Amino acid sequence: MTIDSRTRWLALIVLCLGDLMIVLDTTIVNVALPSIREDLGFSQASLAWVVNAYVLTFGGFMLLGGRLGDLFGHRRLFVLGVALFTLASLGCGIAGSQDVLVGARAVQGLGGAIVAAVALSLIMNLFTEPAERAKAMGVIGFVAAGGGSIGVLLGGALTDVLDWHWVFLVNLPVGVAVCALCLVLLPGGRGQGSSGRLDVGGAVTVTASLMLAVYAIVNGNEAGWTSGRTLGLLASSVALLALFLAIEARVASPLVPLGLFRLRNVATANVIGALWSAAMFAWFFLAALYLQLVLGYRPFEVGLAFLPANLIMGAFSLGLSARLVIRFGIRAPLVTGMLLVSVGVALFARAPVDGSFLLDVLPSMTVLGLGVGMAMSPVLLAAMSDVSPEESGLASGIVNTAFMMGGALGLAVLASISASRTDSLRASGDGVLSALNGGYHAAFLVGAGFALAAAVLGAVLLRPTEATAIEPAPVAAAG
Repeated sequence: MTIDSRTRWLALIVLCLGDLMIVLDTTIVNVALPSIREDLGFSQASLAWVVNAYVLTFGGFMLLGGRLGDLFGHRRLFVLGVALFTLASLGCGIAGSQDVLVGARAVQGLGGAIVAAVALSLIMNLFTEPAERAKAMGVIGFVAAGGGSIGVLLGGALTDVLDWHWVFLVNLPVGVAVCALCLVLLPGGRGQGSSGRLDVGGAVTVTASLMLAVYAIVNGNEAGWTSGRTLGLLASSVALLALFLAIEARVASPLVPLGLFRLRNVATANVIGALWSAAMFAWFFLAALYLQLVLGYRPFEVGLAFLPANLIMGAFSLGLSARLVIRFGIRAPLVTGMLLVSVGVALFARAPVDGSFLLDVLPSMTVLGLGVGMAMSPVLLAAMSDVSPEESGLASGIVNTAFMMGGALGLAVLASISASRTDSLRASGDGVLSALNGGYHAAFLVGAGFALAAAVLGAVLLRPTEATAIEPAPVAAAG
């Protein structure tokens, strides 16, 4: 089924709304955590599971969600994921106990994994002309990159004006509208891989491996990185991953065809995505902590502080990025953008205890906005453009998994570096704020190193591709 240009762009807006709900939920809750703790009686340790339950299922089910989209239709899985996420949001919003909230958050993560895993494949199959595809990927790239800081702004406003329940309930009208509009605007279908079979063994082993890895990572700082529990979980995750690879090499219809990783741009883009995500998580979370704990900003003011970066990202993602890709291909904008991200994160490593917004925050936000806006679309295009429609959902799941795992691991490692440096400075006699800020500086420098490594990999390994050579996959129904 073919659809006209106007309908495609309307469909993109709807897909972005669905994806934005998922991206927002990774940060909008953080602002409300103190209120949730007080209302439901969480301890400091158990409160972390309001976030971790979501991250655990989100990271664990991404690959499976992408493959199911290929098998049973991308539209069908996208609507299912949005519906599941919306119902779980209702459960979170009316939760009156810790167990109900944490359980509903886990279901939210499952729905979010399905949505994130198939959204890119829907866009790739809707937009087959190179220039339009570059523009569409720029739009979804802006949602992915800017949604987190929008979540802080919205979360602060909802928590201040109403209460914490509304950070979840706000999803309900959006989710219902997205489901209804998807059924109207997106063509249906069984999916390009509907004749294949689900690799149950591969699905079970890789999902268990990812969930164990995420669990070990998000609890690494609390349990200790060299503790028996953390090392045991990581070892189990590696063993399951090895078993998964053995299954994939032998099964007739593998969940993840290993030949996919022989596509140089696909493999390189996923490594770059993981490194970049680690750097961006460092910037977003640690910058928010610096603004709140060192400069004394309120949650809503933190959201406002991130607006310059979001506006610049938007200007690039919604037009300029596509023009750069059309003019220079994907490698040059990606490498330049990554270098700017590295510089932007590094600038935060010089922000003083008595810093000002204009001198110490705005320059970093500006450079980061330029870098992210320039590089996001090329990263997504590199990860998806060499893949056939039959495997587009899987490729989408893989790149989202790379972002998720890179961000989770990067944040855990950088938080550990920050805490260790802070403790060291406190032991040397530094004041509380000075030591805290010194810890953030150390983490920012390592995060800048991640982004620099991503730029180097892009320059060395990414296959030069003219925009006109970003060949569209054969026209397919976005099922």
